[in-house]
Amino acid sequence: MKANQGIALVDRDEDGIDKAFRSDVLAGLRQEQKAIPARWLYDDAGSQLFEDITSLEEYYPTRAETQILQARGAEFRELIGSGRAVVEFGSGSSVKTPLLLRAIDPAAYVPLDISGDFLRQSSAALSAKFPDLPVHPVEADFMKPVTLPDEVERVRKLGFFPGSTIGNMVARTAVDLLRSMRTTLGGSENERPFLLIGMDLVKDIGVLEAAYDDAKGVTAEFNLNLARRINRELEGTIPLDSFVHRAIWNDAYSRIEMHLEATRDLEFDVCEERFSMSAGETIHTENSHKFSPRSANLLLLAGGWTPVARWTDDQDRFSVILAEASEHRNAP
Repeated sequence: MKANQGIALVDRDEDGIDKAFRSDVLAGLRQEQKAIPARWLYDDAGSQLFEDITSLEEYYPTRAETQILQARGAEFRELIGSGRAVVEFGSGSSVKTPLLLRAIDPAAYVPLDISGDFLRQSSAALSAKFPDLPVHPVEADFMKPVTLPDEVERVRKLGFFPGSTIGNMVARTAVDLLRSMRTTLGGSENERPFLLIGMDLVKDIGVLEAAYDDAKGVTAEFNLNLARRINRELEGTIPLDSFVHRAIWNDAYSRIEMHLEATRDLEFDVCEERFSMSAGETIHTENSHKFSPRSANLLLLAGGWTPVARWTDDQDRFSVILAEASEHRNAP
């Protein structure tokens, strides 16, 4: 079955500019500590660069998570069952998503992604591997509740959120997203949805910093691509040769931080608004929080999900957690 073209739910202005992208960039650049949400790293070029990152020697999360998905398929099928619609928050990896789909025999696959061209390309590639599987791509900002296609409205759902993308968010945003996922996946008290989610684990700082600052400089290109995107889509004049990539471990927050650091005093425009930066000042572009089993459980429970099972790779670097939507309670 050929993947359909899906539906688009991104709010754009008359010039085709994503309104949320423009709003987040301008608001972030006005702050004392300039910061732009990590989701805007993933335009088509950024999504492809991230795919390149996943194959780097230093970047262990993809290999570790893939090992779990390869080894635990029978357990997934036993706990999740067959016949669910898999709703993936973010366009599917060419490696990880097929492993899950083969394990649980789903009724349909619904990838959600804000990068429309990349979404359609990955959906078409996956549909070619699973010709009998209905594929319904949805171009949307999955940070908010998404209306799913009518074809899967009454089908039991499994949310799939691999790659520890949840770690890119500060706690309150992560909790908001988990609650939003619960709304998107629907269900009832008798048919509550499941969520299969990847969460990276705390480990040696040297291993963590290398994973986000590789020797080939691919992660640096991924980070700098955000500035290229701003210049292209928001009439930006950011001087690309005046920024360098930085990856820093912040122990207080248990996270790797990615920054774009200005190498000199500079000024630039975005959407006809002028900004200035001093040498050494940074734009904070991404967090990657690392979890312990307890902090992972606490985050899921705060977001309305009850952990059911947990798996780690053979080196305990990465975890995959199956959670069920929590029962609504009015009291402890």
